[in-house]
Amino acid sequence: MKFHARALLTAALSLGICTALSAAVETYTIDPVHSSVGFSIRHFVAKVPGRFTKFSGTIVIDRENPANSRVEATIEAASIDTGNPKRDTHLRTADFLHTDQFPAITFKSTSWKQTGDDTYEVTGDLTLKDVTKPVVLKVTSLGFGPGAGGAQLSGWEATTTINKKEFNVIDPPKLNLALGDEVDVIINIEAKKA
Repeated sequence: MKFHARALLTAALSLGICTALSAAVETYTIDPVHSSVGFSIRHFVAKVPGRFTKFSGTIVIDRENPANSRVEATIEAASIDTGNPKRDTHLRTADFLHTDQFPAITFKSTSWKQTGDDTYEVTGDLTLKDVTKPVVLKVTSLGFGPGAGGAQLSGWEATTTINKKEFNVIDPPKLNLALGDEVDVIINIEAKKA
């Protein structure tokens, strides 16, 4: 009888600990309708903006211990949109993104480091075309709160700069003086709690 009571107590404590741990970790799914993945690149003396219109991903956040957090995201490379259909068609070719052969751009975090009350450095592996390299996202948490229909939301902004040549995006000769190598990336995310 004592053993039975002890076993029940142990099970209850274990369940309580597991519940507390699972409550600390929250999973959010990116809402593409209320999010954006944008970029800009130098063209001669100005910067030309663009965006990707199709993407998905999940953010697993531990607010009490951010180092336990992680994020994974996938962008459909062919969804590139610079507001110029002819240019976008060219960007999808082997001259640039080669989207027929490399349809997905992916990011998978490897570490989260808190740098301020609501700011983080999120390091992860970015795969673009046939290259995977580590990049660091400067991330700001914009908050957590209720949304429409009882949804629980989180908001995020992330920025980074990559060198496109490091990912085998090399301009054709006729454009190599027109375009810069550095691509500024800015991401705004609204994500819904699973």
